[in-house]
Amino acid sequence: SKCLSDEENLKLYGKCNNPNGHGHNYKVLVTVHGEIDPVTGMVMNLTDLKEYMEEAIMKPLDHKNLDLDVPYFADVVSTTENVAVYIWENLQKFLPLGVLYKVKVYETDNNVVIYKGE
Repeated sequence: SKCLSDEENLKLYGKCNNPNGHGHNYKVLVTVHGEIDPVTGMVMNLTDLKEYMEEAIMKPLDHKNLDLDVPYFADVVSTTENVAVYIWENLQKFLPLGVLYKVKVYETDNNVVIYKGE
Protein backbone atom coordinates (compact mmCIF):
# COMPACT_ATOMS: atom_id res chain seq x y z
CA SER A 1 0.00 0.00 0.00
CA LYS A 2 1.33 3.41 -0.95
CA CYS A 3 -0.35 4.74 2.21
CA LEU A 4 1.86 2.66 4.51
CA SER A 5 5.53 2.73 5.40
CA ASP A 6 7.86 -0.09 4.33
CA GLU A 7 7.76 -1.47 7.87
CA GLU A 8 3.94 -1.35 8.01
CA ASN A 9 3.66 -3.04 4.61
CA LEU A 10 6.02 -5.80 5.71
CA LYS A 11 4.11 -6.36 8.95
CA LEU A 12 0.71 -6.38 7.20
CA TYR A 13 1.48 -8.25 3.96
CA GLY A 14 4.41 -10.46 5.03
CA LYS A 15 5.99 -12.40 2.17
CA CYS A 16 3.56 -10.80 -0.29
CA ASN A 17 5.25 -7.45 0.41
CA ASN A 18 7.82 -7.55 -2.37
CA PRO A 19 8.84 -4.21 -3.93
CA ASN A 20 9.42 -6.00 -7.26
CA GLY A 21 6.02 -7.70 -7.12
CA HIS A 22 5.03 -11.34 -6.88
CA GLY A 23 2.65 -13.55 -8.80
CA HIS A 24 -0.42 -15.67 -8.36
CA ASN A 25 -2.31 -18.04 -10.59
CA TYR A 26 -5.78 -16.93 -9.59
CA LYS A 27 -8.76 -19.16 -10.23
CA VAL A 28 -12.07 -17.37 -10.72
CA LEU A 29 -15.55 -18.84 -10.44
CA VAL A 30 -18.54 -16.77 -11.54
CA THR A 31 -22.07 -17.61 -10.41
CA VAL A 32 -25.13 -16.26 -12.20
CA HIS A 33 -28.73 -16.55 -11.11
CA GLY A 34 -32.17 -15.68 -12.31
CA GLU A 35 -35.20 -17.16 -13.98
CA ILE A 36 -34.60 -20.13 -16.23
CA ASP A 37 -35.81 -19.41 -19.75
CA PRO A 38 -38.46 -22.04 -20.56
CA VAL A 39 -37.30 -22.27 -24.18
CA THR A 40 -33.52 -22.47 -23.69
CA GLY A 41 -33.49 -24.01 -20.23
CA MET A 42 -30.79 -21.52 -19.20
CA VAL A 43 -30.46 -18.44 -17.01
CA MET A 44 -28.02 -17.27 -19.65
CA ASN A 45 -26.00 -18.86 -22.40
CA LEU A 46 -22.75 -20.08 -20.85
CA THR A 47 -20.95 -19.55 -24.16
CA ASP A 48 -21.82 -15.87 -23.82
CA LEU A 49 -20.66 -15.88 -20.19
CA LYS A 50 -17.35 -17.39 -21.24
CA GLU A 51 -16.87 -14.60 -23.81
CA TYR A 52 -17.77 -11.95 -21.23
CA MET A 53 -15.27 -13.46 -18.79
CA GLU A 54 -12.60 -13.37 -21.48
CA GLU A 55 -13.23 -9.63 -22.02
CA ALA A 56 -13.74 -8.67 -18.37
CA ILE A 57 -11.12 -10.86 -16.72
CA MET A 58 -8.61 -12.53 -19.00
CA LYS A 59 -7.80 -9.69 -21.39
CA PRO A 60 -7.15 -7.06 -18.72
CA LEU A 61 -5.56 -9.32 -16.06
CA ASP A 62 -3.97 -12.45 -17.52
CA HIS A 63 -0.15 -12.43 -17.41
CA LYS A 64 -0.14 -8.87 -16.10
CA ASN A 65 1.58 -7.17 -13.22
CA LEU A 66 -1.58 -5.82 -11.60
CA ASP A 67 0.19 -2.90 -9.95
CA LEU A 68 2.00 -1.77 -13.11
CA ASP A 69 -0.15 -2.91 -16.03
CA VAL A 70 -3.75 -2.45 -14.83
CA PRO A 71 -4.76 1.20 -14.34
CA TYR A 72 -7.41 0.29 -11.75
CA PHE A 73 -4.67 -0.84 -9.36
CA ALA A 74 -2.59 2.32 -9.66
CA ASP A 75 -4.40 3.65 -6.58
CA VAL A 76 -6.03 0.46 -5.27
CA VAL A 77 -4.04 -2.17 -3.35
CA SER A 78 -4.04 -5.38 -5.41
CA THR A 79 -5.33 -7.68 -2.69
CA THR A 80 -7.48 -10.64 -3.68
CA GLU A 81 -10.45 -8.79 -2.22
CA ASN A 82 -9.87 -5.88 -4.58
CA VAL A 83 -9.25 -8.25 -7.50
CA ALA A 84 -12.70 -9.73 -6.81
CA VAL A 85 -14.27 -6.24 -6.77
CA TYR A 86 -12.51 -5.37 -10.04
CA ILE A 87 -13.81 -8.55 -11.69
CA TRP A 88 -17.34 -7.94 -10.40
CA GLU A 89 -17.35 -4.37 -11.71
CA ASN A 90 -15.99 -5.42 -15.11
CA LEU A 91 -18.44 -8.30 -15.50
CA GLN A 92 -21.37 -6.04 -14.59
CA LYS A 93 -20.66 -4.11 -17.79
CA PHE A 94 -21.45 -7.20 -19.89
CA LEU A 95 -24.18 -9.07 -18.00
CA PRO A 96 -27.87 -8.27 -17.80
CA LEU A 97 -28.78 -6.41 -14.61
CA GLY A 98 -29.24 -8.70 -11.64
CA VAL A 99 -27.82 -11.85 -13.26
CA LEU A 100 -24.37 -11.73 -11.63
CA TYR A 101 -24.66 -13.38 -8.21
CA LYS A 102 -21.16 -14.13 -6.98
CA VAL A 103 -17.48 -13.85 -7.90
CA LYS A 104 -15.18 -16.29 -6.13
CA VAL A 105 -11.42 -15.73 -6.46
CA TYR A 106 -8.93 -18.33 -5.34
CA GLU A 107 -5.50 -16.86 -4.62
CA THR A 108 -4.38 -20.31 -3.43
CA ASP A 109 -6.27 -23.48 -2.54
CA ASN A 110 -6.61 -22.12 1.00
CA ASN A 111 -7.06 -18.38 0.37
CA VAL A 112 -10.40 -17.59 -1.20
CA VAL A 113 -12.46 -14.40 -1.51
CA ILE A 114 -16.17 -14.32 -2.32
CA TYR A 115 -17.70 -11.04 -3.46
CA LYS A 116 -21.41 -10.45 -4.08
CA GLY A 117 -21.33 -6.77 -4.98
CA GLU A 118 -21.89 -5.59 -1.42
